[in-house]
Amino acid sequence: MAAEYLANAPQLVSLNGPIIFTASIPCTKGYVYHEDETGIFILRGIVNCPNNCFATYRVTYNGNVAIPEEGDLTPIAVAITVNGEPRPTSRAIYTPAAVDEYGNLTSTAIIKVPRGCCFSLSVEYVQATDDPTVAPTPLITVQNSNLVIDRIA
Repeated sequence: MAAEYLANAPQLVSLNGPIIFTASIPCTKGYVYHEDETGIFILRGIVNCPNNCFATYRVTYNGNVAIPEEGDLTPIAVAITVNGEPRPTSRAIYTPAAVDEYGNLTSTAIIKVPRGCCFSLSVEYVQATDDPTVAPTPLITVQNSNLVIDRIA
């Protein structure tokens, strides 16, 4: 099972806010739930074998990001977020040389959902560095977003 979610038009995303997806080639088996024009997905822990304890998903995000003209020139990062918590290993960082200069980010995570449970998922604009002296710009522009969710086990 694979599902694809898209957002081609430019959108402004605030710090710690989700990227909104506007179109989809959805999952037809009920494993993933999403409403177009939202940034939240629900992964369901449906298992096909009673001996399995987890449903396993591979989530891959790809998109173009830039700092809008009114923004401060700082690194940009996005991360796959599960149940409101960014996955640190999925954080993808791009440092533009100028405002309105797009760069491409790709992020991947493996997510295990326990049988009978549901996890929420989103892709969010997060702080690029843990350095407290670097304040992230409050908004970024995101364009041509593509999120693929594969049920792998």
